[in-house]
Amino acid sequence: MSQRLNYAQLSPEHFKGLMAFSNEVRKGSIEPSILDLVDIRASQLNGCTFCLDMHSKEATIHQERPLRLHHIASWRDSNLFSARERAALAWTEALTKLPDTGVSDELYEQVREQLSEKEISDLTFQIMSINAWNRVSIAVRAVPGSADKAYGLDKAGLV
Repeated sequence: MSQRLNYAQLSPEHFKGLMAFSNEVRKGSIEPSILDLVDIRASQLNGCTFCLDMHSKEATIHQERPLRLHHIASWRDSNLFSARERAALAWTEALTKLPDTGVSDELYEQVREQLSEKEISDLTFQIMSINAWNRVSIAVRAVPGSADKAYGLDKAGLV
C-alpha cells in the first residue's frame, strides 16, 4: 500500500497549522505519559495504523512499559492503569466515538473526580488533535513507519 497523496506538500499552511496546534496542546497540564496513552487509544478506536505505530514508538521512547502498551485496548479490565489514567482514557473514548446523546453528566463527573477543569479542557484539545491526525492519516493512507527517521522514532528500536 502506498500513500495516496502528500498532504504536507499539497497543503503546507494547513499541515503547519495542525502541527503547531498539536505541539502547543502537548504543552498543557496533562503529563506526557497520559498523552501517549490518549494518542494510542484514539488511534486504536479510529483504526489509524500510522498513528498507532507512531505513538506506540513515542511511548516506548518515553519509557512506557511494554505490558501497559499491550493493555491499552482493554484498559477497563487491566489493573495497570491509575484512576487518573482511566479517567483520561474514558474521556478519550467518549470524545472519539461521540455518543448520539453526547457526553453524559455521569462520565463528566467521574472524570472531574480525577482531573481539574483546566486538565479536562487541555485533554479535550489533545483528543481533538489526535482525532484530526487520525482522520488525515486514514484519508491519505499514510504508511506506518514511513516517518520514523524524520521524527526520530527509529530510536524506539521497534521494527
